[in-house]
Amino acid sequence: MPTGWRYRFASAAGVTVLTTGAVAVANHPQVQHLLVSLPIVSRLPATTLSNGDLSLAITTTLFVVLGACVPLFKPQPRRRLDVLSVAEKRVFLAVVALAAIGYFDYTYRLPRTTLLLLGGFLAILIPVWFVAIRGRPEGGAGRVVIVGDDPETIEDVLDTLDVPVIGYISPPPPRTRDRDRLPPIGAPDGGRVIGSSGLSNLECLGGLSRLVEVFVTYDVDTAVLAFSEPDRAEFFGTLDTCYEYGVTAKVHREHADTVLTSDTEADDLVDVDLEPWDWQDYVLKRAFDVVFASVGLVVLAPVMVLVAVAVKLDSEGPVLYSQERTATFGDTFTVYKFRSMVANAEAQTGATVSDEDAGGVDPRVTRVGRVIRQTHLDELPQLWSILVGDMSAVGPRPERPELDLDMQSDANSWRRRWFVNPGLTGLAQINNVTGAQPKEKLRHDVTYIRNQSFWFDLKVLVRQLWMVLVDAVRFVR
Repeated sequence: MPTGWRYRFASAAGVTVLTTGAVAVANHPQVQHLLVSLPIVSRLPATTLSNGDLSLAITTTLFVVLGACVPLFKPQPRRRLDVLSVAEKRVFLAVVALAAIGYFDYTYRLPRTTLLLLGGFLAILIPVWFVAIRGRPEGGAGRVVIVGDDPETIEDVLDTLDVPVIGYISPPPPRTRDRDRLPPIGAPDGGRVIGSSGLSNLECLGGLSRLVEVFVTYDVDTAVLAFSEPDRAEFFGTLDTCYEYGVTAKVHREHADTVLTSDTEADDLVDVDLEPWDWQDYVLKRAFDVVFASVGLVVLAPVMVLVAVAVKLDSEGPVLYSQERTATFGDTFTVYKFRSMVANAEAQTGATVSDEDAGGVDPRVTRVGRVIRQTHLDELPQLWSILVGDMSAVGPRPERPELDLDMQSDANSWRRRWFVNPGLTGLAQINNVTGAQPKEKLRHDVTYIRNQSFWFDLKVLVRQLWMVLVDAVRFVR
């Protein structure tokens, strides 16, 4: 990927060429007649521009599209899905602006058929262009930095690298603390290429709090993690930032049990599978989640009202119960459930796995709570979490942060579950494995991550819905 002004020029030039070409093609008579042959737009007249009118249309369109795409002209690493999303939003904004300009001033108005065709062309061409220009460099690791919390560990990792390194990101030792600042944007690499003399010849680019700024300023391609302990929050926080900004992450093989990796070679450093699924799978999965949650919320709205009334009449306390749950890379989000226990049920015990998970009876569960638990109705508010993107319909079941710590002690690789969005149900749930069996639960969750597909999700979901139906019939009987 080009950097600095080269990237700005290349991206703007590409948008200019693509927009000009799109207007010219959209204005072609044969393309216009092909469009109006479609039933949905058959009533629109095929209108073409020529000479000065066409030049004015191209100039106006270029001005609007280039203005809308300004945020994309800054060299900033992003994941491909993020680039596509931002580019689509910018194209939509440009098309709306062109329509508004034509509405208020007929002089600059694009014909409706031309505007429709132009919007369709740009919605494909501009996102593809920005994904292509932000591609990884061929045949190498690209621009590499080391991220860590301990100088000795950073030096150990440094010895395993055979590629040039821009610098390192870490709470700097006292001798380099006065250099804990970024050089001006646009400066050269900002550090010296490492030699054989170790960390003393490697530039400190900033502390961990400036990780994002370093990634963006230096257009980092690869981050090598050199933390003394992989279970620290900074370790997964760094992985989260790498995922957010499309930076490849590598870890030492000793820490491979903590992360997802498909690297089977004997190198000291292994690649982390920050995105274990292809982007097409993510798009399809998210589309399915939105449809599933939307339909569920609409269809089950009457049932949810009845459950809310029953919970309120049965015992004192709020209708909904909120909990913090662990999301991807150790982040947390708030999940809502219908309250099935007495109010302040954990005031004395604190966060703990319910006795029901181990097959026992939990005395804190209310009468209505026992009903909605056995019929799974207490989980219905989580459809909202799916709709807003905090959860998926299918995935590793999210645990509470306090319980995550306990389960990690029983299953050393527990945090591998953090590499995908948590789910309403998952492979562990349909096999009746609960949080009381962390090792078995982890095995099912990692199996799901490795085999996920749309049809696999559908199979798990159908199985779960069948189990819910069986539980409901058994309860009624």
